[in-house]
Amino acid sequence: MTRKKPEELRSHRWFGVQDLRAFGHRSRIKQIGFDAPDYAGKPVIGIINTWSDINHCHTHFKQRVEDVKRGIFQAGGFPLELPAISLAEPMVKPSTMLYRNFLAMETEELLRSHPIDGAVLMGGCDKTTPGLIMGAISMNVPAIYLPAGPMLRGNWQGEILGSGSDVWKYWAELRAGTITQDDWDEIENGIARSAGHCMTMGTASTMTAIAETMGWCLPGASSIPAPDSNHPRMSASCGRRIVEMVWEDLKPSDFMTAAAVDNSIRCHLAMGGSTNAMIHVVAMARRAGVDLQLDRFDELARQIPVIANVRPSGKYLMEDFYYAGGIRALLKQLEGELSLDALTVNGKTIGDNIADAKVHLEDVIHPLSQPIKKEAATAILRGNLAPDGCVIKPSAADPKFLQHKGPAVAFADYNDMAARIDDPALEVTADSVLVLKNAGPIGAPGMPEWGMLPIPQKLLKQGVRDMLRISDGRMSGTSYGSCILHVSPESGIGGPLALVETGDLIEVDVPARTIHLHVSDAELAKRREAWRPKPVAARGYERMFAAHIQQAHDGCDFDFLAGTERLPEPEIH
Repeated sequence: MTRKKPEELRSHRWFGVQDLRAFGHRSRIKQIGFDAPDYAGKPVIGIINTWSDINHCHTHFKQRVEDVKRGIFQAGGFPLELPAISLAEPMVKPSTMLYRNFLAMETEELLRSHPIDGAVLMGGCDKTTPGLIMGAISMNVPAIYLPAGPMLRGNWQGEILGSGSDVWKYWAELRAGTITQDDWDEIENGIARSAGHCMTMGTASTMTAIAETMGWCLPGASSIPAPDSNHPRMSASCGRRIVEMVWEDLKPSDFMTAAAVDNSIRCHLAMGGSTNAMIHVVAMARRAGVDLQLDRFDELARQIPVIANVRPSGKYLMEDFYYAGGIRALLKQLEGELSLDALTVNGKTIGDNIADAKVHLEDVIHPLSQPIKKEAATAILRGNLAPDGCVIKPSAADPKFLQHKGPAVAFADYNDMAARIDDPALEVTADSVLVLKNAGPIGAPGMPEWGMLPIPQKLLKQGVRDMLRISDGRMSGTSYGSCILHVSPESGIGGPLALVETGDLIEVDVPARTIHLHVSDAELAKRREAWRPKPVAARGYERMFAAHIQQAHDGCDFDFLAGTERLPEPEIH
């Protein structure tokens, strides 16, 4: 393998030449306290750190970045920490999805505008993984992804709690009157016990596993719990490895192939991963020049069953998954389905990285021949209500709703739903179909995780715990239930969902992959004439977002960021 020479480093243009501008660069580095032996002729590594005081998932990143720097120094590199927007999932309103592309753009520009030869991307909380990777793909300098890792198991009165999944479960029980407010307060105190992202198979665990399977992580990195001592050691290893990647010139374009994307989708399906993955993987793939369509998820879902027995599709948590062998053990079970020659950041293939992997707890990671659910992790439905597609997670739904026909109970937006859902006078039965409009990229805005609509209180008290729900929003990967999501085109731009009225019959047939609104074309045309869009923001980022955001089936990227065209290197004057 041909290795770069120091004068071929990108940072050489800032530090290595003899002119007035480079004098300024070197003198300012010395102002910080570094000297020529620290940086001269060495790869400059940008550490994109999404730590902040309010990002609970990344509270340990203040320490982990020091481990990364240690590894970089050990390998002969020069680390520069570059903070980026933090995207704390439950805290940012209306949704971190509004800002995923902001992080992608910031990552690309941080790497482009600074003297960076390679990058360590520090993320884990839901949107940080795709945001960081999308930006790194577009910049295309050597980059490695450092996943935050899941938090420890929660606990309440001897019961193991999983973030998100058990929140929804016990919230329903509180509203139904089967647990007390004191119980609920105890659950609040016991469900989040350490640094790290959700320890269920939510969006965070899904996306970090996808990133590793795509080739972005060191082998097994995505499974290590955040508090485990293996995590700081892995962080230092990332620092050492990225220096070598710069000398080898191993870039995202070398491993982000169609085969790697397919591998990641197979991993997502086997884990029973978050429905959010479809939006993110489409966006990531298309940045790399892979023309990924939603139907590819459906094609592979017919081949790959759910084998990770992890909530919400199963019963265990990510800590158990790690003890069972983690992502390497799961991929070993998929060995016959994977493209084993796909390259990864350690310079080896995915086949090399899982060659000696073993499953240690067989009830946590099943073989393909003994899946935990007969239903697939993903199904893409189409019909007159969703011409461009929508998604359901059959493995997390009540099977009786996979073929269902019922009358709609339509809500104009989230506030309308919140105001009426528990009204005793609401005309709703267990056979009704709850429909939420204006939850999409433009309608909300930002496509929040509103898709797991609450069961009406009067039905909860009757023992109902699931019913068919449809929206153009998303739902948390920790959520469960018979929820149809990502309806495209969205109601906010006049998609068919905008025209649904209470009482309309909606029919869903998941085995047939269809969704149909039983309203005549003539009536829909009449309703369309009366439809009016909601006003968009008058200024700022939200206005830019509304002008350029793509729909869910296209990955919700900005139209001016999508694709493979790269910006030229900045002039240094």
